[in-house]
Amino acid sequence: MLYRRPNSRRWWVRFTTPNGKKVRQSTGTEDKKAAEEYEAQLKQERWREERLGQRPRHTWQEAVVRWIEETAHKASHEDDLCHLRWLDPHLAGLVLDDIDRDRLDQIARAKRQDGACNATANRMLALVRAMLRRAEREWGWLERAPSVRLLPESKQRIRWLTHEEAERLIAELPEHLADMARFSLSTGLREANVTALEWSQVDLERRVAWIHPDQAKARRAIGVPLNTDAVLILRRWEHRHSQRVFAYQRRNSRGAMEWTPITKAGTAAWKKALKRAGIEDFRWHDLRHTWASWHVQSGTPLHVLQELGGWTSFEMVRKYAHLAPEHLAAHAARIETGLRVLDAGSPGAAEALEMRSTCDLEDTGVATGCGKSAHFPAHPNVAITKKGYTA
Repeated sequence: MLYRRPNSRRWWVRFTTPNGKKVRQSTGTEDKKAAEEYEAQLKQERWREERLGQRPRHTWQEAVVRWIEETAHKASHEDDLCHLRWLDPHLAGLVLDDIDRDRLDQIARAKRQDGACNATANRMLALVRAMLRRAEREWGWLERAPSVRLLPESKQRIRWLTHEEAERLIAELPEHLADMARFSLSTGLREANVTALEWSQVDLERRVAWIHPDQAKARRAIGVPLNTDAVLILRRWEHRHSQRVFAYQRRNSRGAMEWTPITKAGTAAWKKALKRAGIEDFRWHDLRHTWASWHVQSGTPLHVLQELGGWTSFEMVRKYAHLAPEHLAAHAARIETGLRVLDAGSPGAAEALEMRSTCDLEDTGVATGCGKSAHFPAHPNVAITKKGYTA
């Protein structure tokens, strides 16, 4: 039979197969005639499956339900739900066999037309690919999953702040956000871990905090050493809220002021502070990039940074390596030619000045056109340049 749910305009179908199995699912359409055709086709397919032993054809909705049940533990579960809600109008009512590469390309174009960037569209396509592969390899619902073509993504630079920029931003933030930003710059914790931090996860005597596995993105516990800056910030927030570390004051229903836990840091107040501080293209998560960049520039080894930041892959840390190339200096010195800069009063400087006045200089800055070598006879390692004399 066909019916409508109270919160849905689409028709749903409900019936019992010859073997007594109950079927209840959306038809994916608001048109009753189309829904009746879908119901008739679905009943026929189930009869042939049970009576003739044909491989069942599963719908996208069935895959969605099973995926949600099996991946509820994922750190990105909420992101999956957001993508699946967007995909519903495009794939609802389709059997998995009908989802081919052409249809997926159409969905990618529709996502881009909605204003999404290539990276966002690729996260959605990656989810579809993972679901179809599981349907093929684990569930046995597909003979072969289609190839999913991802969109090209440009590698963007890491956005981080200088110490002066960070202080300018913090000065514009309200107290609770300012201290949360300072704490993030001291520990490198993600926004969700800072807002959800509880006093039961902090030991000020030992100067450590910890993130439980179910709170960490990689689902692994993270030990967080607290430097002096972090400890002083936490000391300021003691005795304000009994459970959460960071909170803000607001009036309750009785008109009294009370401390309320903070659930999100990247609020309108954050965006207004960025504007006042003259800082553009900067997200709250970029505080973590800033923390990592400061560490690398201060000499923290990458393998230590990986442990401090709770990254599971070393590749995630390598993107900061270019900020501290000092360890390559010894290798760069291997091909030095022995050239050096001569001071005005050093031996050979007068000869260099006289030679410069009589010789033309190429764009490269090396003396030519005077019938002599570009190097001084008395100083074979000295060469003339427009800005000085190198040897």
